[in-house]
Amino acid sequence: MNGYSQTGPLIADDDGVLTLSFLLLPEYSMMSLLSITEPLRIANRIVGKEVFRWQCLSENGNPVIASNDMALEQSIHVDFCPSPKNVFVNASFRPEKYISETCIKWLRNLDRKKSVIGAIDTGCYALAKAKLLDGYKVTLHWEAKPAFQERYPYLNVSDELFKIDGNRITCAGGIAASDMVLYFIEYYCQSEVADLVCEQLITNGTRHHADRQRPSKSEKLNVYHPKVLKALELMDANIETPLATVHIAKVLSISIRQLERLFLQYLKVSPSAYYLKLRMEYAHYLLSDSGLSITEIALASGFSSTAHFSRRYRAFYGKTATQYRLLTLA
Repeated sequence: MNGYSQTGPLIADDDGVLTLSFLLLPEYSMMSLLSITEPLRIANRIVGKEVFRWQCLSENGNPVIASNDMALEQSIHVDFCPSPKNVFVNASFRPEKYISETCIKWLRNLDRKKSVIGAIDTGCYALAKAKLLDGYKVTLHWEAKPAFQERYPYLNVSDELFKIDGNRITCAGGIAASDMVLYFIEYYCQSEVADLVCEQLITNGTRHHADRQRPSKSEKLNVYHPKVLKALELMDANIETPLATVHIAKVLSISIRQLERLFLQYLKVSPSAYYLKLRMEYAHYLLSDSGLSITEIALASGFSSTAHFSRRYRAFYGKTATQYRLLTLA
């Protein structure tokens, strides 16, 4: 564990209530925010007292437009809330566009004051830019993970639903945000209260923080052959420097012909075609969620030539990488 020791993952106010503060960046995930506040509201009602409080913050005190084009009316200017004890940066699409120097300085000041600092969905970008994640293990939404790792390759990123590492708390967002606060509710109000909250939400119960964000390859593809799964694992781990089919076959101790037969049987495509699809999907995520140049994205997805990458991308998606990026920036 990093940071400092404390009783429980959150810091209580002087009156004993646990206040969660959310710095909302434009295009934040309202679903994540509501997935946190609603379970907390229900927990307070079940317990019969205010165990948890919450508040929404913004850099200017104005309503912040979420990714669904809606806005909550109430938000507090960060200057009027200088020292929240538990703050979470809530972001979603294009987080780097909305991280200002004001935000960075504010977060660093909270770090000096030993606040718990967290992130929801892609809020990790703000913490990373402020250099507040060095030495910590973090998580964020699976779709944003490739771009984040390209930008911050030295950070330790997991696939967990949420991660508590000292005074850093990060969450993948979406419904995983409710899993995170159900953990808080269980910690501070006992498991029976968390169970009752789940009943009110009409859900079957809490998920463990280490549960996967997405189905495994075998579940997603309905493929359970060990040789095929090992080949897919090798491909996933070698996007930037693709392995030759002959090398994959050698690692699996089978012939190229046998490897090709297995892929045709279970995936209906050749190994090279499936590998190319993986690399193009990876590039697509980077175009959507990173500030990397197209040349950098081409290299990160295993293409030595930008022209070759552009031809492949257009063949896959019906438009050039440049055209797609312009659409995402509109």
